[in-house]
Amino acid sequence: MSYANRKQLEQNRTLSIIFSAAITFIIGFALISGLASSFVKKAAADLKTFDVEQEPPPPEEPPPPQDTPLPPPPQVSAPPPMVRFDVPPLQIQTTPQIQPPMPPTLIAAPPAPPAPPAPRVSQAAASKGDVRSLFGEDDYPDAARDSNATGTARARLEIGPSGRVTSCSITQSSGNGALDRATCSVLTKRAKFTPAKDQTGNPISDSYNTPPIRWQLAG
Repeated sequence: MSYANRKQLEQNRTLSIIFSAAITFIIGFALISGLASSFVKKAAADLKTFDVEQEPPPPEEPPPPQDTPLPPPPQVSAPPPMVRFDVPPLQIQTTPQIQPPMPPTLIAAPPAPPAPPAPRVSQAAASKGDVRSLFGEDDYPDAARDSNATGTARARLEIGPSGRVTSCSITQSSGNGALDRATCSVLTKRAKFTPAKDQTGNPISDSYNTPPIRWQLAG
């Protein structure tokens, strides 16, 4: 085979391949176009009969309730009774309560009025003689004599307006009770005084302190 024939054969083969590919492409395109048109028609039909349901919007939340004042309850008035009965008032007897006796109230006695001031002594009471001369051997008490008791006593005498001794108190004890009692006994019975006088010359009470009175048995 010559070179020209060979080249002519190769060109024919190439053209055959191209032609076959073109026919195949046309047939495929036709098939694809037909299928595509039928699919589009079917899809369009389906779209015509398909209803798309839209989801309803979510319900709106109601606003919060406002505090509204409640209306006042209706006032129910009872109808007046048809028949009235005169009922006497109920009498309740109460037992009187017995009050306990009140304790006696202690009323304090008013204070005693102050004593009037003592009259001012213008002249003191004076003894009529020495009071020591009033004691004798017979005035010695037996109890003091038996015990051979001795001692010296002093006394305070209260002299009344009459000049008599109204009371006696020992201001210095002799050391023996019998001698002290004998001292006041003798002075009360025997002592005499000129009463004291106030500024107007009236006799008044006064006091008198005795000198030491010595009790001693004769040896």
